[in-house]
Amino acid sequence: MAKVHFIDVTNRDGVQTAGISLAKLQKTMVNYYLGQLGVYQSELGFPCIWHERNYIEANLELARRGVMGSLVLEGWCRATVEDVEKAVRATSLQHLNLSVPTSAQMIWGKFAGRVDAKMVITNMVSAVRRAKDAGILTVGVNAEDASRTELGYLIEFAQAAKDAGAQRLRYCDTIGIESPMHICNRIKTLAKVGIPIEMHCHNDLGMAVGNTIAGAKAALEAGVDVYVNATVNGLGERAGQADLLSCILALEFAHELGGEVELGDRIDLTVARRLAHYVARAFGLPLPMNQPGVGASVFAHESGIHADGVLKDRRNYELFDYDLLGPAKLCSAPDGRVITTGEYGGLAGLRHVYEQIGIIFEDTVQARQILELVQAANAHTQMPLTDDELILIARYPDQVRKLLSFPLVEPVVRGRETTLEFAGAAGNG
Repeated sequence: MAKVHFIDVTNRDGVQTAGISLAKLQKTMVNYYLGQLGVYQSELGFPCIWHERNYIEANLELARRGVMGSLVLEGWCRATVEDVEKAVRATSLQHLNLSVPTSAQMIWGKFAGRVDAKMVITNMVSAVRRAKDAGILTVGVNAEDASRTELGYLIEFAQAAKDAGAQRLRYCDTIGIESPMHICNRIKTLAKVGIPIEMHCHNDLGMAVGNTIAGAKAALEAGVDVYVNATVNGLGERAGQADLLSCILALEFAHELGGEVELGDRIDLTVARRLAHYVARAFGLPLPMNQPGVGASVFAHESGIHADGVLKDRRNYELFDYDLLGPAKLCSAPDGRVITTGEYGGLAGLRHVYEQIGIIFEDTVQARQILELVQAANAHTQMPLTDDELILIARYPDQVRKLLSFPLVEPVVRGRETTLEFAGAAGNG
């Protein structure tokens, strides 16, 4: 029986949202919570961008030590041999997704005649083969703007990707133009290629979750595994993407889905509320009060009929129990006097804060090392550190030190001008 898996793209597509960003420590915590939640994979970033590399390597080390659970860490590249080789040289990632536009609009509008549809497939195949030759374990191929791509060409593209050794095809509704019935019919046809399909839907028309679920169900009915792409709280380019929790809840509880669809990931929903609140806090964005599952009004009742009904039996007006999604609390906050630690903290305050979360330092040397990391982490995030961030710092100081550091690029002098060489470019999907 075909199964549903989840690929979270918060640390790649979510951070591309204009005007907001995550610090590397915060991206690491997102991966940590995703591992606890039980999703299959995190698209953790860009191995071809210089400032991502230490963060990526630190997260891979944490994953090898079991900190991320069974979470697979995957990087995003353009579907070029050059990008693949750069990613392999710069990081020890074993999983990549390679992206290239496939619609006539984007092939002409972005490449301006330098690349045609045939070359798109040829270059993609070369990139996939180079990745497999380099020892990359899984390769996903992203068809950017798949929803505006002529279906016959998309099938040819998918078949070529499969034949070259790719394990998945990402169907990108890049501008959010899909509708549930339309995407369902296209995915049923595309699935005949026999390659597992990733659903990657944007929310420009407010239908990202509906389109994702419709496409996923079509793939399952066609007998291929499906990998739902989503972001925490639905953040992403422009109007955002499919919300991760909404997709999970739909597959768990919606008619013709709940109990009928087999999830390939062991999801622990008790982590969901904490993850949602952490991401909202880290991005500096308030969590919408009507955010599915975790918003402040989701379990709030005021009108007389509703209040009476829910007090008699919560199932009258609540689809699932509040406790299903776990607690939201991120920081210990005792009443009365509060001692914190951070960028300008000292040893006494540090020891006190860590004692409150159950960590005692062996000696002053260890405490001072952790203090320096706490100071650096606070300066790095420019936010008070959460309990889980403090715990990660204390338990894995070497990896935290790595992700907080950056390999500085060398200036390149051309005549009178001095520039900085920045490798790679941010992605689309």
